[in-house]
Amino acid sequence: MPIERSHTGKRMSQIVVFTPGGERLVYLAGQVADDGKADMTTQTRQVLASIDRLLAEVGSDKSRLLSATVFLPDMADFPALNAVWEAWVTPGQTPARATVGAALAHPDYKVEIQVVATTPG
Repeated sequence: MPIERSHTGKRMSQIVVFTPGGERLVYLAGQVADDGKADMTTQTRQVLASIDRLLAEVGSDKSRLLSATVFLPDMADFPALNAVWEAWVTPGQTPARATVGAALAHPDYKVEIQVVATTPG
């Protein structure tokens, strides 16, 4: 059961793929916005675009999400996050999701999202 890692650095890999027999499990590192000065809506869109790009790199997409963990430093941003999230997810194929209030690695980040998905067998 091989484990594949991509975009590996000292602290983390951006993608980890585990193949326990047919289906491949894909673990993405927490994704943050490219523009830390952008508003919550823009940062959320940037994070979801990053997730789309990384999943496509391993032959997956948002319709194959199993779970998502969302980290918000300010829970007042929850409605803005949900508005973007609901427009992005595949209807009828939404993942299990948790949203956690947490301090992020840099004070400019308004959201971080980590996901687990599968790829076709």
